[in-house]
Amino acid sequence: MVELVEAIAKSLVDNPDAVEVKEVDGRQAIVIELKVAPDDMGKVIGKQGRIAKALRTVVKAAATKANKKVVVEIVQ
Repeated sequence: MVELVEAIAKSLVDNPDAVEVKEVDGRQAIVIELKVAPDDMGKVIGKQGRIAKALRTVVKAAATKANKKVVVEIVQ
C-alpha cells in the first residue's frame, strides 16, 4: 500500500523528492501518512478534496482486496 500511495503522490506533485510515506500500525487499521512539500499540498488535496478522496478510494479498494483496513492521512 505504501508503494501505491507513494507512486500516486509523486506523479501529482512538482517536487517528488519531498514526498514521504510512512506506515503506522493502528489498533483497528493500518494508517498511511502522506507528507509532501507545503507548495504541493493543494495538488494532493485538490479542489474540495477530490484528489484526496480519489486517492483514499483507490487505496481502500486495494486494501479490501488484501483483506486489510487502511486509512490514508495527509499530514503537514
